[in-house]
Parts: sequence; C-alpha cells; structure tokens
Amino acid sequence: MSQTQVQVEKPTAILQTAIKKLPVVLSGKGVHVTVRDPETGEVREMLDGNSGAAVSSVGHGDPEIQTLMKDAVDKLVYNFPLLTCNEPSEQLAQFLIDESNGAFEAATFTGSGSESNENALKIVRKFHIENGDLKRIKFISRKQSYHGFTIGALSISDNVRKLEFSDILMPENITPKTTQCYPYRNMKEGETLEQYKDRLLQDLEDIFIKEGPDTIAAFIAETVTGSTFGCSLPIPGYLDGCRDICHKYGAVFYLDEVMCGMGRMGSLHAWQQFMTGPGPDIQTNGKTLGAGYVTIASILVGPRIMKVFHEKKSAIAGAQTYHSHGFNCQVALDIQKKVKRENMIANIKEQGAHFGEQLKLKLKDSKTVGDVRGAGGFWAIEFVKDKTTKEPFPTSVAYGAKFSKTLYKNGLFTLPGSGTIDGINGDHALFSPAYSITREETDKMIDIIVKTVAELEAEL
Repeated sequence: MSQTQVQVEKPTAILQTAIKKLPVVLSGKGVHVTVRDPETGEVREMLDGNSGAAVSSVGHGDPEIQTLMKDAVDKLVYNFPLLTCNEPSEQLAQFLIDESNGAFEAATFTGSGSESNENALKIVRKFHIENGDLKRIKFISRKQSYHGFTIGALSISDNVRKLEFSDILMPENITPKTTQCYPYRNMKEGETLEQYKDRLLQDLEDIFIKEGPDTIAAFIAETVTGSTFGCSLPIPGYLDGCRDICHKYGAVFYLDEVMCGMGRMGSLHAWQQFMTGPGPDIQTNGKTLGAGYVTIASILVGPRIMKVFHEKKSAIAGAQTYHSHGFNCQVALDIQKKVKRENMIANIKEQGAHFGEQLKLKLKDSKTVGDVRGAGGFWAIEFVKDKTTKEPFPTSVAYGAKFSKTLYKNGLFTLPGSGTIDGINGDHALFSPAYSITREETDKMIDIIVKTVAELEAEL
C-alpha cells in the first residue's frame, strides 16, 4: 500500500445496516405501530418502546395534530429566512423563550439535531469573533458522546460511527475530549459521588489549561447521554461545575438536548432537574419538538451570548433553505401547545418513574441486567455477563442486538446499543416511549421486557 493510501477498517454494524431487511411501518396510533415483517409478510401491531428514536411526544396518528397539519397547508407559504420571516417561526420561538423562564432570549429552527449542532458551532464561533477572541477555535466535548451524523457534529462526537470518516472530520487538535459522566462504570471503589464529581471537573479544567484557556470556544455535553451508553444521568453538582469552569475561562457552556430535552426527562429542559444555577449559554433540541410529524430542530440562545450580539449590532450568521420553515414551525408549535395543555410532560414523568421503579424491582435478581438508569421517559438497561465484575458480553455475542430481536418477537420495539463502555465493548437497550403512554401500556412494556430478559437468560 502506498503512503498516500489510507486503509479504514469498516465497523461491521455499518455494513450490516446497508443490507439488512427491516420491518415496514404501515400505520401508528398512540404508542403502537403496525408493521409488516420483511421475511414472512406477517402484519402485526407492536408497542413502540422508543417512539422511533426518542421522537414522539403526543403519540402516533394524533387526530388533532393531523387536522392542524391540514389547516397549516392551506394557510402557509414558503419563505426564505434571509429575505422574509414568517409568523409561525416567531411564535414558536416566543413560546419556547416564555416557557424557559428567562434561560433563553432567542431561538432559530433547522431540519435536524445534527444540523442544529452544526449551526450552534458557528454561532459560538461568531460570538467569539464579535468579542475579539479570534484564538477561540477549540470545542471540548466528551468521550462516548453523540451529537449527530454530519461532519461537524461527528467531529465533536466520540463513537464508532465516526471511524469511517475520521480522515475528513475537523482536526482532533481542535476537538479535544474530556471524560464522560458514567458513574456505573467509572466511579472508583470507595469513591463518593462528590469525589467523583470533583475528579470529572478536575479533568475538564486540566484540559482547558493544557489546550490553552484562551483557545477554548465551548464545552459541549449531552445533558443526559443517549444512544452511545444510554441515559447516564449527570451527578449532583457536575453540570453547575462545568458551567463555572467555562465561564471562568471565557468559554461557552453548550448543552445538547436533541434526544433528552423538550419534556423527555419529565421537565421541559433536562438540565432543569440537575442544575441549581443558570442553565446553558446555548442549547440544541430536536426530536420531540416536531414529534415525528415534521422535520424540525432548534437552537436556543441565552442572554450571555445575545448580549454581545446586541452590543455589536450583529446578526447571527447563516440561513439555509429550510431554516425556520413556516409549516414545520406551525406544526411544532401546535404540538408543544398540546403537550402543555394536556400535561403530557407530567404524565411521562409519572409513568417513567413507575417504569424505572418496576424494572429495578423485577430485574434485581437478573443475572444479566447490570444497571437500570434514567428518569422521566428516558431509560436504559445495561447488560453484563457478570454482575459482580461488570464484565460485558463478548462482542461476538451481540447481546444488545439479540435482546432487541427477542423483544421484537415479544411485541415491543426498542433501540439496541452496542459499544456501551468504550465504543466497542458492552451492550444496552434504550426506552423512550411517547409522553401519551398510559399506565396500562407502561405495565405491558415492563412485562415484555422482564419476559424477554428471562427468555435470554434461560438460553444462556
């Protein structure tokens, strides 16, 4: 092989996705979907334990939202956001600002979480340019993070999905990584939560100092981790400490709530449950913002950033073809109003607490369930070969995929996770049902999960 050639080892999971035949979704209602099996042609109704990928809030096929979507088609016209604005985007922005109790001052809308993170990076950079801090080009994020599947979003991520594209990502010297918050795996024996928190914060500050504090643009974190290692909650004081370090050195404190926000955790913003002081300077959201009915995500900008833009009389740069799309914003606004009016966030908080409590109780004697973690409507099970040592199953077993396949057979969709520990080893399953789920449906999910765990352990 010549020196100019690069040999890339392609992760097996990526290759399998391209050739695997998947079930075809035919319809949906609430937390149920009807699918056709690609092999047998059998049509069956399933519980959607993940609402896609933590997307649904009001549930599938909501008749009110469907009617409002038809109304929106009749009255809205497309506009390009650099030339004109539209009322739905202004109203949606104001709704989110009003509901956030002063945490944010401005909002803009994109087509996906990846796109929001791409644009948030640019807003952060523009903030520093306006401040005259031209050296601030580095973005610290965390190990085992996921921020999207576009080039910039992959660059600040740290997972197996980026391996094939490493040669075309942002340079590693401007995207350094700090330690993730993962108490189940990374707390030392005899260490308290307070000591663990201090160690994580020291690691973050050490990276600021090593990289040069005046070169750091932002620290970026998922408030609650999603697909890479499943619903690991921030420990007390951790997020407040991260914010304080950022502000100490003039950097932006940036939270990614694309998967865990907009009510998913049982509060409008996930960080509201885990921080005692001010929230993030900038935040990205997606998924449940449009609940699967439209493709929309958001960037929420706080007063600390907006103050500079106001003082410099500067606009936030950038507008793409479908940014702040009127139809998408109108539907998202109708969804958010319905979620608020019908107290759906309170419902998912209640049902989620029951879900987690019952899973912990009913799986406490399981041989393979190492950890059940989460809150609200966002939960994960981490599987292990040995509960005492926390040894994971060999990658060849593909236990997460096996669990998901058996769960599907038993009538429940979930999002399987592999590479939980380090991108290669470990398995978990993720659960994130619609906020409209009932207690009866929650209990049915629990029963199917417990049954599936028992079946697989019997095979072992």
